[in-house]
Parts: sequence; structure tokens; C-alpha cells
Amino acid sequence: MISDARFKTMAVIAALASSLCAGYAASETASHALASPESFANIADTEKRSAAIFTELGKVLTHPRCTNCHPAGDSPRQGDNPHLHQPPVTRGADGHGLESMRCHTCHQKANFEPGRVPGHPEWHLAPREMAWEGKTIGEICEQIRDPARNGGRKVEALIDHIGKDTLVGWAWKPGFGRSPAPGTQAQAGALVEAWVKTGAACPAP
Repeated sequence: MISDARFKTMAVIAALASSLCAGYAASETASHALASPESFANIADTEKRSAAIFTELGKVLTHPRCTNCHPAGDSPRQGDNPHLHQPPVTRGADGHGLESMRCHTCHQKANFEPGRVPGHPEWHLAPREMAWEGKTIGEICEQIRDPARNGGRKVEALIDHIGKDTLVGWAWKPGFGRSPAPGTQAQAGALVEAWVKTGAACPAP
């Protein structure tokens, strides 16, 4: 049997561990939070407020969950410390891989946790003209509002694309220990909407 003294010691250790875990979880939540559009209401100049809102959104767009699939080259990145995809793959003509190695060969309709393989029905790379890897938030902003480089979208269409598209939404539910993008998809969509409504201004490159 466990002695009273040892039992009390174990209880204290368990309580401390629980407290530390709760504190860590709280700090993680805080560090990954996104400010709301209302947080920028004190910026009187509309253009500056719009640029500040996009800067907040940039926390999402420059996160590995996004830049890994918006690479500068023809190969995706992976991991929180982005490295080239293993096994080696190439985007192919349509962004879904080469004929001999299509994305859906490994990436199924949902995350496959036993194999640590992320998934979605439309898993693919963003087009070359939508590469974000290695760019500043200002450069990404100029790119994302340019129809020639954003899939032919008006900025208004980006509200639903970022705020509701399920492939974009994977960034917040990546599975198996991968860090999710900051905030939530709904919060990111709200920032895009506020950015558009304030003129879609960009921060300095």
C-alpha cells in the first residue's frame, strides 16, 4: 500500500503538473491568438488601419501551414521548421503532382493520423504566381490583391476563400502535433473582411 506521506507527495506533484499544463495551454492559446478587427478601431487613418489589419492577418499567411503549400519553387515544404517534402515531389502542370506521383496518392480525403499524413479531397499546391514563401507581409498583400496573381479573384472574394474554404481551413486542423495557424479560420475571415472594407491597403514591403 502507498503510505499517507507518499500519497500526499504524489498528489502535490499531480496538482503542480496540472497547473503547469494549464498555464502552458493558456500561454499557447495567447501566443496563437489573432486580434479582432475592432482592436484597430483606434487608428484614425483608414489606410493605416487597413494596413495594420492585414499585418495581423499576415500572422496566418506567413505561418508554415500556409507557406508550405505556397512555396517559392515547385516542391512543397513540410514541418514547422519548413523543409523539402519527403519523398521528393514536384507540383506538375496542375499543382496536383506529376502523373507518376499525384498528391492524392498519399494525401487522402482526411488526415491519416497513423501514418502522420495530412489530407483533404483537394490537396494540391498553390499556383506559382501565388508563392508566399520568403516574402514580406507587404509583398504578400500586394500579391493577394492582384487578380493576375490570386486566381483571378476580386478582393471581396478573398473573404470567403480565406474565411470558409475547407482546404484553407485545414491550416487550423492539421493533425498529429503540427502547430495550427494562429487564431481560427473565422477570425482570419473577419480580418480579411475588415481589410477589404477599409480599402485593402497594404503595409510597406
